[in-house]
Amino acid sequence: TKRIAKNSHLFRPLGLGYSNLGSLLMADGLAYDSDAGRGLCGAITAILHGAANRTSAELAAAVGPFEGFAANREPMLNVMQMHQAATDSIDASCPQYLRDAAKKIWGDVLTHGRRHGYRNAQATVLAPTGTISFLMDCDTTGIEPDIALVKYKQLAGGGMLKIVNQTVPLALRTLGYDEPAVASILDFIDKNDTIEGATGLQEKHQSVFDCAFKPRLGKRSIAWEAHVKMMAAAQPFISGAISKTVNMPRETTPADIAGAYAQGWRMGLKALAIYRDGSKESQPLSTSTESDKTADKAGAKAIAVPRRERLPDTRRSVTHKFNVGGHEGYITVGLYDDGRAGELFITMAKEGSTIGGLMDAFGTAVSMSLQYGVPLEVYVKKFSHTRFEPWGYTKNPDIPVAKSLVDYLFRWMGTEFIPGYREANRPGGSHTDGHSGGEEAATGDDTETERKPAATTASGLADGQGTSSNRGKHPSKVTGNSVPAGGVKNNASNGSAAANKAVARNATAALLERAGLKMQVDPNASPADRQSQFAKFQIDAPACDNCGAITVRNGNCYLCHNCGNSMGCS
Repeated sequence: TKRIAKNSHLFRPLGLGYSNLGSLLMADGLAYDSDAGRGLCGAITAILHGAANRTSAELAAAVGPFEGFAANREPMLNVMQMHQAATDSIDASCPQYLRDAAKKIWGDVLTHGRRHGYRNAQATVLAPTGTISFLMDCDTTGIEPDIALVKYKQLAGGGMLKIVNQTVPLALRTLGYDEPAVASILDFIDKNDTIEGATGLQEKHQSVFDCAFKPRLGKRSIAWEAHVKMMAAAQPFISGAISKTVNMPRETTPADIAGAYAQGWRMGLKALAIYRDGSKESQPLSTSTESDKTADKAGAKAIAVPRRERLPDTRRSVTHKFNVGGHEGYITVGLYDDGRAGELFITMAKEGSTIGGLMDAFGTAVSMSLQYGVPLEVYVKKFSHTRFEPWGYTKNPDIPVAKSLVDYLFRWMGTEFIPGYREANRPGGSHTDGHSGGEEAATGDDTETERKPAATTASGLADGQGTSSNRGKHPSKVTGNSVPAGGVKNNASNGSAAANKAVARNATAALLERAGLKMQVDPNASPADRQSQFAKFQIDAPACDNCGAITVRNGNCYLCHNCGNSMGCS
């Protein structure tokens, strides 16, 4: 904004900082949670801040101080004196040469500043450096410790990247371990994602390798108080604030979080950011892979959340005009790039009609369902052959009669977008072999080479075994184990039961023959064979109300091939 731009020109603030402090401490054999580590952090930050302000004073001597310096001279010099005084409080465990360097450089800062002023009102901050740290090949970011010796980074395009801390070998050598011991410990880390329990590692050195999070197979981590103390060691030598995450464990309470903010205020911090482990649904870095997380949550109840797959802004579509019993309209189906149906618009020819409004709302509901993953096959199976007004003849040869607008809609979508649906539901009866059930043979000759397409077996397949048509012949002549016209075979052991079965078979054959069908009767057929006979009937066919077998469509009726019963017409 204009105000920010004006402020930048008046005060010329900068934001210098550093990265990889956690790796530096580890390489020196210092624990992040130690007085020596905090002392080293304070000295390095003091030198950085002092060098930046001394250079700013030298620039002011050449080109003049920042525009607002004259009005803020005394307050700024007072702040610089406070920075200089803070060098005396650097922990004594810090190397003496670093403390001396910090004191010397801050003496120069005040001397040059009183004489020439400063070119910049602000010189330093500690930024997260999350991206540039990877470019600089850092193992840690900003003032942070490492999140874990072995961590996994979620990639934006999917997948995971395993990141291993490269400072561990240097730290082990600094601590006095020989090469075989270093190799053994590194091999343990690679296999277990933790250094805890590594053979040869001394207990007193465990804290040097502590990280922000507990490893998947470990128990140690840096306490949240140590994060606040490290920030307090650096804050006296920073112009602005410190961007750092204070990592707190999953079991942290609201009272603990309030206490962390209060402690940060008491220590003079200008900013504090709390992160409780697991408080966000996802995080860029973690200590375990997705498979590990899945195993950890094996006992947890998973709640599936539907996800909407939106169509592209520019998409292909198919528009179809229909006429059902004189009611005209248009069906428009929007397509995904792979050809799947993703949206449905239904427009009736008469605007403002009740049926038009209902169909429009119905199309919107179906569109949302398709985009949320409901298969089109489910809709087609559920709504095909639904009966209500208006219904009637259509101009579509694949759907000559529609029982309702909804019936036509989904049967048309099935023929267009479901592979094999058109062939499986071609008008004219059962056609699992590709023949139309309504065709007649060219001649009625009883020859072995002639095949009548309409003559089908009980399995719905055309009789191709050389049998002739029974049209015009006695009903008792059926293929398979036929029965004489008189009734039953002379077999005393069968008795009246066998006679009744034979009569039933004859009656069934007669009914099927009047419908232009043939039935093969095999009393020795296994249940599996009988079941396979009816496996390919239409999916909308109801069960017979007489015997329970699956029926087949016969015009506007349904015919049972098992007992010959007709449903819906008589």
